[in-house]
Amino acid sequence: MKSSSKKLKIRSRLLLHFKLFIIARLYLFFAWRYFWSRKTTHAINIIAWVSVVAMAFGTAALVLVLSVFNGFEGLVKTLYASFYPDLCITAQEGRFLSLTAAQLEKIRSVKGVAAVSLVVQEKAHLQFGDYRANAIVKGVDSRYAMVSGIEKYMVVGKYHLGNAAQPTTVMGVGLEQALNFQADRSVQPLTVYLPKRGVALNADPLSSIRTGNIYGAGTFAVQQEFDNGYLLTHIDFLKEIIGLRGDEYSAAEIKLSNVAAQKSVIASVQNILGKNYRLESRYEQNRSLYEVMRLEKWVIYAILMLLMILAAFNMVGSLTMLVLEKSADIQILQAMGASTSFIRFLFLAEGLLLACIGALAGTMLSLLLVWMQTTFKIIPLQGSFVIDYYPVKVMLTDLLLVMGSVLSIAVLAAWMPAARAARAKISLRGQVN
Repeated sequence: MKSSSKKLKIRSRLLLHFKLFIIARLYLFFAWRYFWSRKTTHAINIIAWVSVVAMAFGTAALVLVLSVFNGFEGLVKTLYASFYPDLCITAQEGRFLSLTAAQLEKIRSVKGVAAVSLVVQEKAHLQFGDYRANAIVKGVDSRYAMVSGIEKYMVVGKYHLGNAAQPTTVMGVGLEQALNFQADRSVQPLTVYLPKRGVALNADPLSSIRTGNIYGAGTFAVQQEFDNGYLLTHIDFLKEIIGLRGDEYSAAEIKLSNVAAQKSVIASVQNILGKNYRLESRYEQNRSLYEVMRLEKWVIYAILMLLMILAAFNMVGSLTMLVLEKSADIQILQAMGASTSFIRFLFLAEGLLLACIGALAGTMLSLLLVWMQTTFKIIPLQGSFVIDYYPVKVMLTDLLLVMGSVLSIAVLAAWMPAARAARAKISLRGQVN
């Protein structure tokens, strides 16, 4: 009995799907014939094609703009990955945290943790000859190159930080230019002025300032914010100057072996350290930046959608004139027993057909342009940057969003003419010659 009832359910579902398929094909057949058939008024065909072209260019513009935003977002995330780790441990209160050797060993043993680097960061004043600049000095340990991708952004010299007794530095290319300092060949050291921890400003401000000399090793070029304001050196040198204890640091930066395991790693590390430590993902470290980028993307999307709505008025005019053109056909269908819902969906299908033709053409055009940009670098990016062309990246979710938005606008635009066609009264008198 159960098997027979299951078979009946399957048959009924198949029959329902078959009926829906037949009905859809019927609507599509009528819509296709109405679209390609010759009208008594040639302007109807022209307006129909204008609406298709408008939908095509609107769809192409939406896909291209979203792709450009995706490309820049991916590029920014890649660049920020050189200075912002997958996870960052800082103190809940204060500027410095304490981490024991036992705690570090437990963190490094957590599944999903690839490397842990200890860093100390402090604002400093730099001087080379008559040139001066303010920057952030970041002292890092030997594992920092494993956590960040800084080595692949070296443009001059090599990544080498020396040791506590003889520290060397790699700095941003903008900072190097501001100091007129040739990091890879200068024989004179760079003087660094740093505040000494625990010493308050008094009548003699110089007593709260300590200086150190650093020789150059190389220059990196990542992004303007980092290139103009960061200098990397050995962590022990920086700790000694500002007066930190052996287990005190500004932060611990973590490289994940699998980003998908981020939540489980955060939970495990938080359990090891307790509530006095803050763990932040790369997104949380740059929350404002990512939120602004996402907001810009959706604002542009909303503006382009308004233009698509304006373009849809062409469709309203085209379908309205088509309803007037096919009034005799509508009355014949009604006389044959067609319901008002059938007539309504018939002209809704016509609107969807126009939108689908335009949307598919626009999508194909945008994909072609994206391929040409990524292959031939047609549109260059002006100014000094890591890449010399506009980055583009097509995402399936954006394509589905654009197609869904275009079809939704088409349904709304076609609803009024379709409703007018459904309300047409039967009057066949005078139709037969």
